[in-house]
Amino acid sequence: MHEALLSWAAERGRDLPWRGTRDPWAVLVSEAMLQQTQVARVVPRYRAFMKRFPTPAACAAAPVADVVRAWAGLGYNRRAVNLHGAAVVAVARHGGALPGDLDALLALPGVGPYTARAVLAFAFAADVGVLDVNGQRVLSRLIGRPVAQPDADALVPPSRGWAWNQAVLDVGATVCRPRPRCDGCPLSPHCAWLAGGLAEPDPWRRGPRQSTFAGSDRQGRGRLVDALRAGPVTRADLAATAGWPGERERAERVAQTLVADGLAVAGPDGDLELPR
Repeated sequence: MHEALLSWAAERGRDLPWRGTRDPWAVLVSEAMLQQTQVARVVPRYRAFMKRFPTPAACAAAPVADVVRAWAGLGYNRRAVNLHGAAVVAVARHGGALPGDLDALLALPGVGPYTARAVLAFAFAADVGVLDVNGQRVLSRLIGRPVAQPDADALVPPSRGWAWNQAVLDVGATVCRPRPRCDGCPLSPHCAWLAGGLAEPDPWRRGPRQSTFAGSDRQGRGRLVDALRAGPVTRADLAATAGWPGERERAERVAQTLVADGLAVAGPDGDLELPR
């Protein structure tokens, strides 16, 4: 099973810029950007971001506003604030480098179990399983039940954590999709779900569907942050900028969430600007 997947990945694995580095900071940046964002959108922004902020120290020394501006086009802007916060902690507590310890990684702002293990596997070559949505889908179907972290860890071949996890993610992204293409999957001879005739329920437990974006608070937040990248937004303009000209209270409520998330600061008159 290991050799089948690793051989497949050697021929068909995706060529992605962050796979050419073992720099923990570069790996963290790529993982932060890839959360709920398509790879094609991430690639050019990753390159530009790493050119501007090549180290945690470079990011930590910059104003949060600069990092938020560099995040334009990626969405989920709070990730930019968290990444800046992680850089600040790396400088303050770890000599300007990201730690190679799971607990220390989990203590960084915005770093959860998946991201921490991705940094360990892809930067430090640790033999830990990496379980994003794609990994969960592939491995759950492979073993015939919802995969847990100990299951994923046990499947990693010794000293091949980097290659194995990249291969699992590639299979999930290209073959073992929500509607699987089993005839092209290198794991099909070993797949418990396929052996059972793809019987329902699918061992992969889908997460809750995301709410509609159009007209949502998330859309209004995004519009406000995009406007703030160009300059301050007055309180009088909040509703129109958020796309809700007749909903001033809603716009002000959403603006308050930006302040709470560290994406904006409010002046005494309620005007907003990016944090400095």
